[in-house]
Amino acid sequence: MFWTRWPHTSTVFDLKAKLLDEGQIREVFERFRKQNPEPKSELTAPNAYCFLVSVVLSAQTTDKAVNKATAGLYKIVKTPSQMISLGREKLISYIKSIGLYRTKADHVMELSRRLVDDFDSKVPDNRKDLESLPGVGRKTANVVLNVVYGEKTMPVDTHLLRICPKIGLAEGKTPIEVEQSLLSRVPDEFMDHAHHWLILHGRYVCTARSPKCGECIISDICLGKS
Repeated sequence: MFWTRWPHTSTVFDLKAKLLDEGQIREVFERFRKQNPEPKSELTAPNAYCFLVSVVLSAQTTDKAVNKATAGLYKIVKTPSQMISLGREKLISYIKSIGLYRTKADHVMELSRRLVDDFDSKVPDNRKDLESLPGVGRKTANVVLNVVYGEKTMPVDTHLLRICPKIGLAEGKTPIEVEQSLLSRVPDEFMDHAHHWLILHGRYVCTARSPKCGECIISDICLGKS
């Protein structure tokens, strides 16, 4: 354990994050799996292309808000070519209820053109090509690779960044640090659904303002329980 003293005080700080051991981590995910064996993304979309669009639209916006905005859109748009034909201003008329809608509309229109021009209108199945698309960063690429292609990735959003170090599942202060820590510590058998379990846990139980520790199925294991 590494300890230090703050200058001019007698206070001692533990600079090494507290982490659950391998058995405890396995128990956490065993409980998540027992409670919800097949967790799904809360974004609703008819196909891989629309799912990619929804993930891009979901940045700094709730899944519920995106689903509401795209319900009508996906009745008439299901392919990149159809999105291009729809046009930016018409797209905005559907998504203007969500945050940053103008920037997101630009991203959706340009990534649709890129998919048509460079990828035969198909959603890429690898990180490099996904991240080359406008509006697609590492987290979005990880979500698509996991949900669409079944890869064992770990998308780290604000929920995972907040709760995983708190619980003791991972260490790190940035998304990439937490992602790498989780990838090295979560048993492979849980990786298909791990990020969904964690997102749902952060969204509905281990909330930022009022964590529901009394309802939490891992409260006896969590290192950061209130």
